[in-house]
Amino acid sequence: MRFLKRPTPDLATQRLTRALAPEAARIRRAAQLTTIAALLWPAMAALVALSFGALVTGTATTAQILWASAAFLAIGALRTGLSVRASALLDRSADVVLAAERAALLTTQERLSPRAEGRANSAAVAALLVDKLPHLRPYIMRARPAAMRAAIVPLVLLALSATMSWTVALILLVAGPLIPVFMALVGLAAREASEKQMDEIGTLSTLLSERLGALLDIRLLDARPRMLQDFEDRAESLRERTMAVLRVAFLSSTVLELFSAIGVAMVAVYVGFALLGELGFGAYATPLTLTEGVFLLMLAPEFFQPLRDLAASWHDKAAALAVARDLTGIEAGDDSTILGDGAAATPLPGATPIRLRGLSLGAMRFPDLDIAPGASVAFTGPSGSGKSTLIALIGGLVAPDAGQVLIGEKPVGPETADAWRARIAWVPQSPHFLRGPLRDTLTLGLPEADADSIARGLALASAEDVVARLPQGLETPLGESGAGVSGGEARRLMLARAALSGRPVILADEPTADLDAETAADITEALCALSDKGATVIVATHDAALAAAMGTRIDLGRARQESAA
Repeated sequence: MRFLKRPTPDLATQRLTRALAPEAARIRRAAQLTTIAALLWPAMAALVALSFGALVTGTATTAQILWASAAFLAIGALRTGLSVRASALLDRSADVVLAAERAALLTTQERLSPRAEGRANSAAVAALLVDKLPHLRPYIMRARPAAMRAAIVPLVLLALSATMSWTVALILLVAGPLIPVFMALVGLAAREASEKQMDEIGTLSTLLSERLGALLDIRLLDARPRMLQDFEDRAESLRERTMAVLRVAFLSSTVLELFSAIGVAMVAVYVGFALLGELGFGAYATPLTLTEGVFLLMLAPEFFQPLRDLAASWHDKAAALAVARDLTGIEAGDDSTILGDGAAATPLPGATPIRLRGLSLGAMRFPDLDIAPGASVAFTGPSGSGKSTLIALIGGLVAPDAGQVLIGEKPVGPETADAWRARIAWVPQSPHFLRGPLRDTLTLGLPEADADSIARGLALASAEDVVARLPQGLETPLGESGAGVSGGEARRLMLARAALSGRPVILADEPTADLDAETAADITEALCALSDKGATVIVATHDAALAAAMGTRIDLGRARQESAA
């Protein structure tokens, strides 16, 4: 009986199910409420049919009509209340799911190691957070409840119709399944179109992020026309993808409306001829009574409505699966995370030596070292020798495959990494600034910093002239990438932040890369000044002059060769 087994869901379907799992009970309760609301319609239809039949035959009394009207309004109010309550539950569930997915994605990206392979770029993550995740809301609000209604309501209405006319039941039985069958065929095209649209949204976001980061270079190279053409091409591609989704949606909508209209029309034709006495078959009452005919006519559209809702929700499901596919793609990358949990930690006390013992990561093996407090060390070697990786290992940004980084006698691990990093000032190769004024970047984590301490930090990094040239001094916003200052000036400001922090260990990754000789000399001088003040300075560099200025130079390429020998 293997052919009766349900196929294993694909990864996107599994991911979508997992995203909705925390709210599954609430979504199911809301779907039940919408189903109950839909099942109240036969009672309302019966009241209308009975009243209409009694009025036509002249047997209706005023009291009966008033009673039927009051009951109709009461059931209608209950139906509306159930729908409103279900909508509120679904809206809340959608908010919870979106908030949870955004928080999980941000947390994962925040804790992801900078050395992780396959790391998604920030533009792709931003597009997923802002533009794509909201597509889960229509799926939660419409698709899940529609599936339950489609599974229950048509069967109940079919059974009610069959008690009065087997012909009407046969019409509904033949016409009804055509809608989900057709939508199952359309579903593949809808999903493919939605995935292509999501891909294009991500591509456009990535292009925007890249062009904003290179805006200064674009202006210097007079490449504005080319940039605008790129945006125009991508925007046109997104328009085409969006129109493809809409074409599938409109086509499927037209077909399902056609099927439901044909079904309702066939019921109406049969009932009409039966009431006229032209058809004497297909009903248990001969001829079909007016009350039964009106009741059947009112049931027919409601029989098709859940199927129409389910068919319309195919596109919501396709978009949600496209989002789940993107989530799966991002989560399938390297899951290497920064050691620690990111919680506030008390810095490790005292001046403590840094010891490296048996460190390895992948194919890289690193020499055993002891770095005394206040020492200055340069890691050198050819590209790929592991300079930046070793800096990341020392900072607890990457967990080694083997070996340990020891701070005194304590290994850097999940329990101690946050406390260790509280002693480290990081100087990245690509400086990053807060969106506010420069002062906020320099004093990050130092609310007690005053003007004198900021001035001392700038002086130690030889960055006073950089701030002096800014139009608003310390209040100048520089943007995330440091727009308004050169690369060398940005790194000097990063060094000023490190000096201002007063942390005893400074890790610098290629601090002089791509700089002219004069600017590189300024950075080297600033690092030496920090070392002279007692900080432990550890740099990864290709710069021979910077390496020579440090107290100790470790050639990782040579050390690896000697170890192999």
